[in-house]
Amino acid sequence: MQASLLTTVLLPLALGVIMLGLGLGLTLDDFRRVARYPRAVLVGLFLQTGVLPWAAFALALLFRLPPELAVGLMLLAASPGGATANIYSHLAHGDVALNITLTAINSLLCLVTLPVILNLALEYFLGTGQYVPPPVRKIVEVALIIVLPVAIGMLVRRFAPGFAGRMEKPIRLLSVLVLALLIVAAVAQAWSTLLAWFAVVGLACLLFNLASMGAGYAAPLALKLPKRQAVAIAMEIGIHNGTLAIFIALNVLGNAAMSIPAAIYSLLMFFTAAAFAWWASRREPAAPN
Repeated sequence: MQASLLTTVLLPLALGVIMLGLGLGLTLDDFRRVARYPRAVLVGLFLQTGVLPWAAFALALLFRLPPELAVGLMLLAASPGGATANIYSHLAHGDVALNITLTAINSLLCLVTLPVILNLALEYFLGTGQYVPPPVRKIVEVALIIVLPVAIGMLVRRFAPGFAGRMEKPIRLLSVLVLALLIVAAVAQAWSTLLAWFAVVGLACLLFNLASMGAGYAAPLALKLPKRQAVAIAMEIGIHNGTLAIFIALNVLGNAAMSIPAAIYSLLMFFTAAAFAWWASRREPAAPN
């Protein structure tokens, strides 16, 4: 996947506007609630850092992926949730405050966990480790796209609640439009990649995506967490930051093959997450917790 005006300027700008809109529906009480009941955060972090890398490792072995593709799948598993996870969670009536909290914490944790997991994957599959610098620049970009617009939106809600209420429906419609454009752009950009590599690694990426979302939804419910939090965790750990994984593969490791799993996964997750969001939103929403 190559950088373009769409991916480097227009897409982050559109995501920032949507995150500002999501902030219009949030208050400090939403985040205080998450802090008072930290089990959901701990469950999400455990699944992200303690379960998903092992799931990716098992799939790489099961499908006997070529070493570089296996490392690429592990790199994807070590990447935190992406900005679009918050949008999908919003559309599926998930706990968006929990999503934003998990995105922020996971992004900071990956400064440590991602280099460690990636180095172990390089050692195992290629027989050679490599120093991988923490992706500080990308984490700052995530903060600018997610945290800053949300904070501005919350300030607007605090001082202009009427305006914030009127903007809720337009922002939801804008979210759907942006996601539709994302899907079209992703298909157009990665079509040749998808055709060339899907037979090799596509099924492993699809199963990893379904396993991530499935575990993210089932585990919280099994632990008696509210449905809204289960939806949020499923989106958070099911929608990985494929852009970060692709950036590291191309610009840090200098290996285009390692970016293939992230490129294919980034395309598939739009469809699986959309299906899950539709299914979750059709069910009777749980009361806010």
